[in-house]
Amino acid sequence: MELVGAAIGERRGTMSLVSRAALAALVVAIASMPAQAWPDRPIKAFIPFGAGSATDVIPRTVFDALSAELGQQIIVENKGGAGGTLGIGEVVRANPDGYTILANSSAHAIAPFIVPNFPFDLKRDLSGVLMIGQNANVMLVLPSRGWKTMTDFVAAAKAKPGSMNFGSAGLGTATHICGERLKLAAGIEATHVPYKGGAEALTDLLGGRIDFLFTPISTALPLIRDGRAIPLMVSTPTRASDLPEVPTPIDLGYKDATTIVWYAVFMPAKTPREIVDKFHSAATKVLASQEMQAKLKKLAVDPMPMSPEQMNRFVAGELASNERLIKAAGITPK
Repeated sequence: MELVGAAIGERRGTMSLVSRAALAALVVAIASMPAQAWPDRPIKAFIPFGAGSATDVIPRTVFDALSAELGQQIIVENKGGAGGTLGIGEVVRANPDGYTILANSSAHAIAPFIVPNFPFDLKRDLSGVLMIGQNANVMLVLPSRGWKTMTDFVAAAKAKPGSMNFGSAGLGTATHICGERLKLAAGIEATHVPYKGGAEALTDLLGGRIDFLFTPISTALPLIRDGRAIPLMVSTPTRASDLPEVPTPIDLGYKDATTIVWYAVFMPAKTPREIVDKFHSAATKVLASQEMQAKLKKLAVDPMPMSPEQMNRFVAGELASNERLIKAAGITPK
């Protein structure tokens, strides 16, 4: 009887081990099912700025083609306001299942230091899945001012400290940050005049109400070609292919004035890695096509390939750099 009891106990123990192993395998299989099936319904993309901006137009251009590649529509919703926090919040609070994504620009790494009581930790709450590309801002002045080079401009600014002013598309935008970086690097004084958007700032530049302005190259090119504005510097560390004759901050000895304007896609931080990889792989394939490269070239966007890990490190570096700049420039949240 003791031997029979021992045999039964051993069998039960074996059955228990087998059951536990089967249950664990089942749990793993169920957990991986959403990632394997993704995407099986439309994806919603939030853009934290209004329609028509570069941050809106550039991701939409990619999403149109990416929808076909994924076999599911990417539905874009513009949710601007509160320095981008409304749109960002929709993604931070979303179920991390790959069906809610954020498309943002380099303003993403500026907002935490501009928006009062910024409610998110972007390094913790969001994860990079795609770097769409980069473009440059270009510094414009009017021919009537008589400044043909950056040397002319800096000399005039230093001759009359505090007399200069510059416009931007708004507090904390890339066009604002470009101006602040130049001020610190060149050692000049200039008053910042924020506008509700880049179009209003450009109108006032052409009207002579502000002295200089950083604006996207795609916006500036028609004015430069018509001789209505003079480009003194591009913001990127390397020369822009559309304006190869225009110097960079490094060319001019102002290396700390460099600013890259980038466009990227994020998902909630806890999104399964399989989904992140699927999205990144499909989107990278779309970006590599000649048709997409031609479309982005028309928007003055250059490739900026990065893996998700590289992108997260890059964004962390951008956050740290912008925090230092904003403190040095004495910019306070408003």
